[in-house]
Amino acid sequence: MTAFRPASLFREHAVLCRDKEIRLFGTAEDGVSVTAELRDASGRLLGRDAAPARAGGFLLRLPPQAAQTGCTLSFSDGADTLSFPDIAVGDVYLAGGQSNMELELQNADEGPLLIKTHDEPLVRYYNVPKFARPGPDAEEANENAQWRCVSPGWAGDMSAVGYFFAVKLRHRLDIPVGIIDCYWGGTSVTCWMDEEALSRTAEGQRYMREYDEKWAGKSMEEYLAEEGAFYSGLDAWAKQADALKKEHPEYTTREINALIGPCPPWNPPVGEGSPFRPHGLFHTMLKQVIPAALTGVLFYQGEEDTARTRRYDLLLSSFIRRLRELFGDEELPFLNVQLPMWIDAAAERDSMTWPPLRLAQQTVARQVRRTGLAVLLDQGEYDNIHPTNKRVVGERLGDCALRVIYGQEAPVSPEARGKYTENGVMHILLSAPVTDRGEGEFLMEIAGEDGVFHPADTVINGAEILLSSPLAPRPVRARYAWRDYAVVRLFGENGLPLSPFLLQ
Repeated sequence: MTAFRPASLFREHAVLCRDKEIRLFGTAEDGVSVTAELRDASGRLLGRDAAPARAGGFLLRLPPQAAQTGCTLSFSDGADTLSFPDIAVGDVYLAGGQSNMELELQNADEGPLLIKTHDEPLVRYYNVPKFARPGPDAEEANENAQWRCVSPGWAGDMSAVGYFFAVKLRHRLDIPVGIIDCYWGGTSVTCWMDEEALSRTAEGQRYMREYDEKWAGKSMEEYLAEEGAFYSGLDAWAKQADALKKEHPEYTTREINALIGPCPPWNPPVGEGSPFRPHGLFHTMLKQVIPAALTGVLFYQGEEDTARTRRYDLLLSSFIRRLRELFGDEELPFLNVQLPMWIDAAAERDSMTWPPLRLAQQTVARQVRRTGLAVLLDQGEYDNIHPTNKRVVGERLGDCALRVIYGQEAPVSPEARGKYTENGVMHILLSAPVTDRGEGEFLMEIAGEDGVFHPADTVINGAEILLSSPLAPRPVRARYAWRDYAVVRLFGENGLPLSPFLLQ
């Protein structure tokens, strides 16, 4: 056993970030001096650094490198040397969020067929082990984690969104692309923020305070018992529902609930060991890859926070700023996915909680530099919060990357740029012309000074939309797609949906 061990992120098949300082880290006995060397395919030395370990770990820095393959990365303490072949230098993205980023390629449309035949050795992925609590099992899993190349029979456990994103960039840019998968279904954005980031906003403080108050005095043993009972009930219901759905695929959620009872509410127990506690997964998962150099961050999250905050923009902005601090990159690009349409078939009415969060995501994309937003207003599904068509999501994120990171032309959704009212008609000025596909609702609403919104008579005129209503003869506000779920009909000439908006 060596006196040092590089993090599994820097071993065989790893992708190191091009054109940025390469940061390598791992564990080591205090005082042990660790040296790292990176050599190219011909054996030429590209960079070397050495430093003594402190506080049980080491951090080494190598100079930026151009994209390439066939490199070898070695670590030594003078007595022992560890060498790792097939190291690539390319673009590296952290893919984070909750269940829609977590949905694996094997469960996505096209996935099973692609897995059998795809051969993309320069698209690689690394799954951060999922652990809610530290302990020996987590340590062992992190030690054994490894990079995988996309090849026949592999990548079934890769994020489907990350896969389609990486393949698009690989073909467009002709460089190695690595995806670091780091996500957990059902999580709030606050699960991925450390205490410092949470303490910077009143909303972050509220999340911590409210969660701590709920589990105060509860022992870990009590929490684990509650956790076991909760998931046992959920699993039992899911098995019945799956069997019924298999026999009757036409059944809706409402019909299934009528036969076997409603699904236990998504209300996991609170406790110090919960993966859903604020700042918990930051320490057990995200911290495992800090401060590796990254090309950018991909993020698909927000569903869990729709009913919990009206200021998601504050939380998300704080999260982005803190990521940039921790990864040592003030310009680290952050590419986000805007929530699509969705509603549970068993819902009595539209909660109207998803539109404000979509708007918050849009606000962050406009106010925080080096960010992008993939609009998915046309990709939601009625009664299915996990659409399996992830190619569209990944490729729209790829278009965001091409624009924000690489400075290339790529399709973008039309958006509202302004408004004015003339003779009782509100004119909405768009960034690009839109066309009407004729299915679904216009989803345009206007309001007067009283703030009460009414459906608007809608006329499409290229890059301008005219709105009017006898119920709002002097309109001053307008909004579009203010629904959790609806079928949209307005699209740009490039095929992308019109972005939702609220103009006041």
